[in-house]
Amino acid sequence: MQNITKTAAILLLADGTIFHGKSIGISGKTFGEVCFNTGMTGYQEIFTDPSYFGQIMVATNPHIGNYGVNVNEVESDKIMISGLVCKNFSFNHSRPDSESNLYDYFSTQNLICISDVDTRALVSYIRDNGAQNAVICTDGTSVEELKKQLSNVPDMKGLELASKVSTAAPYFFGNENATYKISALDLGIKRNILRNLAKRDCYVKVFPYNTPFDELKSFNPDGYFLSNGPGDPEPLEQVINTAQKMIASDKPIFGICLGHQIIGLANGVSTYKMFNGHRGINHPVMNVLTGKGEITSQNHGFAVNREELEKHPDLEITHYHINDNTVAGMRMKSKNCFSVQYHPEASPGPHDSEYLFDDFIANIKKAKNLQSV
Repeated sequence: MQNITKTAAILLLADGTIFHGKSIGISGKTFGEVCFNTGMTGYQEIFTDPSYFGQIMVATNPHIGNYGVNVNEVESDKIMISGLVCKNFSFNHSRPDSESNLYDYFSTQNLICISDVDTRALVSYIRDNGAQNAVICTDGTSVEELKKQLSNVPDMKGLELASKVSTAAPYFFGNENATYKISALDLGIKRNILRNLAKRDCYVKVFPYNTPFDELKSFNPDGYFLSNGPGDPEPLEQVINTAQKMIASDKPIFGICLGHQIIGLANGVSTYKMFNGHRGINHPVMNVLTGKGEITSQNHGFAVNREELEKHPDLEITHYHINDNTVAGMRMKSKNCFSVQYHPEASPGPHDSEYLFDDFIANIKKAKNLQSV
């Protein structure tokens, strides 16, 4: 690796607050909504998660890059975050099965990063003042010019981003001779979701986000899946309509994260932008059905309206977030449809909630048995 000269860099928030740091050697500027993730590992999975599209990620773990990168630890084909803010950026890596260092990984994709930032102070500030747009600048552009450019960046509220990360054409995942067939709507699907379905004997056809229901149905699936993804769910009117048709089909349905929010909207329950959102791998969730707590991986800035959900005659809460009582899971009473706000496919973990994939398969088996009677 070439010698890197660290130069002065800044993170400018939309409210005018500036945090100072250093460039890791990649010059430029990048815009997005600044948010933070409390995970102590799994940074490559975070960087490649399509749900983070349009966001500048603050790593609360003080050391980033120390174990390098590995091709098997990605959730998509490229880096999805807009930029990275960290305390200590490691140019060297020590894990034996690493394929390269993080700097080369960032440099190849021109990912702008600012290091040597007081991330504890920054996260504390975001907690108090909420998520907001920001810009990382490592090329010396004046603060006044950055403020002008930042003022033109759209807010995440009302922003449709699924179209930016969804596949352009349908593709297949898994063994074509598998027992079960799944039509998955790609709103920003994570690769480990597909792996979890495939290892449960599912052959998955992944469709673009705007695929009409009739095309999803033409695969003759045993169940439907609505994926995670970035942005505000409310502008996705076509997807909401498609979800309504999925529900009407009486086939088993499973939704994760953005897919969970879409199912809520399809039932007339609104969503809202959270003050900070939940991002990390240590979020406590209560399973109302079992009375057991789960440690979960979460990544979302929007949530389903709990008050409206509790009044809905055909929906019930199955999980809630223990820290703030927000809706973490729900199911329909009259249909074979359930969803969660968090990520049961969590990689690198925790795996407390992986049983939800088994529940989806159990629902499919039950539906197939009923059809055969």
